[in-house]
Amino acid sequence: MTDISNTGLTSEVPAESTNRSIWLELKDAIRGTDADYTQIGLKRAIFLLAVPMILELIMESTFAVVDIYFVGKLGASAVATVGLTETYLFLLYSIAMGLSTGVTAIIARRIGEKKKGDAGVAAVQSIILATLSSLPFAIAGIFFGRELLAVMGGDVWSLQEGYRFTQWMLGGNIVIVLLFVINAIFRGAGDAAIAMRVLWIANGLNIILDPILIFGWGPIPAMGIEGAAIATTVGRGVAVVIQLWMLFKVSKHIRVIKSQLNWDAAVLLNILKTSLGGIGQMIVAMTSWIFLMRILADVGSEAVAGSTIAIRIMMFTMMPAWGLSNAAATLVGQNLGAGNPERAESAVWKIGFYNMIFLVGVSFIYYFYNNELMRIFTEDATVIRIGAEWLQILSYSYFVYGWWMVSSQAFNGAGDTNTPTKINLVFFWLIQIPLSYFLSIELGWQHSGVFWGVFISETSVGLFTLWLFTRGGWKTFQV
Repeated sequence: MTDISNTGLTSEVPAESTNRSIWLELKDAIRGTDADYTQIGLKRAIFLLAVPMILELIMESTFAVVDIYFVGKLGASAVATVGLTETYLFLLYSIAMGLSTGVTAIIARRIGEKKKGDAGVAAVQSIILATLSSLPFAIAGIFFGRELLAVMGGDVWSLQEGYRFTQWMLGGNIVIVLLFVINAIFRGAGDAAIAMRVLWIANGLNIILDPILIFGWGPIPAMGIEGAAIATTVGRGVAVVIQLWMLFKVSKHIRVIKSQLNWDAAVLLNILKTSLGGIGQMIVAMTSWIFLMRILADVGSEAVAGSTIAIRIMMFTMMPAWGLSNAAATLVGQNLGAGNPERAESAVWKIGFYNMIFLVGVSFIYYFYNNELMRIFTEDATVIRIGAEWLQILSYSYFVYGWWMVSSQAFNGAGDTNTPTKINLVFFWLIQIPLSYFLSIELGWQHSGVFWGVFISETSVGLFTLWLFTRGGWKTFQV
């Protein structure tokens, strides 16, 4: 008789956990456990992984929200400087997130295969690769910050004052990359609670330092927009130091030991190979945003500022959905490693449903309270109107976003990072950018043309990715 108790298709919660209260499970999720996510009930596995991942990403997005709240007090040009700088940071994020995708897939697969030593070796090579990838951005930011803003159409204030923000953010980007990659190590291993806790600390520092460094306090002079960059860099830097200590001393599912601190070209190349698809898919998506910001810059600084605030609000409210999606990647990777693709697929369908329900709720908030959300960050009526319009348009498609995010992470968790890359290439570069330009410039819809171009392309890519997931080719992918 076949034992189906571990497939997640029938009894979702094991007998020993059915009598546990939700508060005890929540305590375990936040504290972290040494549970085997390929063996425990699927609902419990999703809960234990998703809760800390959601809280982790909420903390990360709070960085962005806190910065833009205080920077918004400095005026539209300051907000636009942040937005233009982020067009370059998005390239950095694409590399960091792409590396993270490959790292999560490989670490999860090794943990599922019960090869913890190999997982530790992969973790070290991931950190080396992350460090090397940050160097070009640091050089560009430190020496060419002003020129980078000029290329993106920055106004006079940005080129005279705001470039210092760009210098700090790009110059200190190593802490951003390491934060992403080390968190990916923890997520792949199932130690999501650790990533969550270090970001609590980092975010707390950022919240304290932001107003002090931007506006000054006592003997500390007001540094303006430069202070926002310093506060964020310091907060993330402290988080990275704590992450490294936990990776060597505290982590429950993965532990790096001194003998693993060596260059291993074969493992590093395997991580790079697996990550290239993830980097590619993120570069395609992020560079499409650069082109959209360039179109918006031609419309005016208010369009850039409104879009920048709207995207920050979107990032913050979507973090729980991304947390759920990241849980799907871990469960897919570990269960494929354990030889149980049916359980991996069941996890994706369950998480996708939860994601859809959450984002439908968010869409109602966007539709009815878009102006109120924008007013939290700015008093400029034009900026509020533009950002509120984008939030309202986004509200029409969020039920599709939920499935898109989870199905994409299913491919990534399996190590098949090339498929989402090809999908993004078609829908973002060949559809989204030309369509947005046509609607915005050729038809004269201005910022509204960009917003509707994004709506059409991203709704389409979500439906197509989910359809491709149902075909099941990801189940046989090897890393």
